[in-house]
Amino acid sequence: MSAGEKLLAKLGDRLSGLRGRITPDADMDKITWFRAGGPADLLFQPADEADLAEFMKAVPPDVPLTIVGIGSNLLVRDGGIAGIVVRLSAKGFGDAEVLSPTRIRVGTATPDKRVAALALDAGIGGFHFYHGIPGGIGGALRMNAGANGVETRERVVEVRAVDRKGNIHILSNADMGYAYRHSSAPADFVFTSAILEGYADDRDAIRARMDEVQNHRETVQPIREKTGGSTFKNPPGGSAWKEIDKAGCRGLMIGGAQMSPMHCNFMINTGPASGHDLEELGETVRARVLEHSGIRLDWEIKRLGRFEPGREVQEFLGRML
Repeated sequence: MSAGEKLLAKLGDRLSGLRGRITPDADMDKITWFRAGGPADLLFQPADEADLAEFMKAVPPDVPLTIVGIGSNLLVRDGGIAGIVVRLSAKGFGDAEVLSPTRIRVGTATPDKRVAALALDAGIGGFHFYHGIPGGIGGALRMNAGANGVETRERVVEVRAVDRKGNIHILSNADMGYAYRHSSAPADFVFTSAILEGYADDRDAIRARMDEVQNHRETVQPIREKTGGSTFKNPPGGSAWKEIDKAGCRGLMIGGAQMSPMHCNFMINTGPASGHDLEELGETVRARVLEHSGIRLDWEIKRLGRFEPGREVQEFLGRML
């Protein structure tokens, strides 16, 4: 019996009546943009917020829950993810609507790029930066995603979330506790929708800024590769890619994983990379940057799951190169 089948048997009829989709031993490499990593014991895709709340009430607290978005900045280890992975579908959580001349309500499975397009159509400025972020609104809310000098926290009015007990919460901007690439909202909250606010602006001006974002991405980022976007957060007052470059890691490869020759803070799967290859490469880069400049880079990509036995990746502080 597989891990997923064992977990389903343990849960018994607790999940009966749910309208969402439950998949045992779900292939996470089909979800993540890296196209690598092991399976989740169970994958649950709720039908809507009410279905998610019922699910949260039904699952015992000792069963691990992991929340993932569209998989754009996610590295899953080869041993897979224990417990249940919850992934919000575009059908149930991908709606977006204009509420006023400056406000938009969006489901958290909505791609960032779609929000930028909706704002353009409505003549709402301040969302052009989403045009260049390869992710979804749920992830943007959780990690305060930003680009081109703008961050998500500048746009958030309120966020709806479901907690581990199935209770609904409405969080203000202050409740989200935003900092650089970080939110201090409770880790077990699943964001379901948000109200975002920009400002009235000329559509031609918005389009011009979006074109600048697109041109920049196409010029300097490996957007057609299997990548998770920026691998490391920028250190205070600096740029991660510059430190990686100075440490001689542009184009560095381990197995099928490579630091992009085009933008060396982008890690790419050249085809055959495993989760182990990707994480080993990232930790090697961190060690070399620390040795070269004394700067400790922090991961921006989220790493989840279990290592395969005998293929653990050592954290960079323990292995100066």
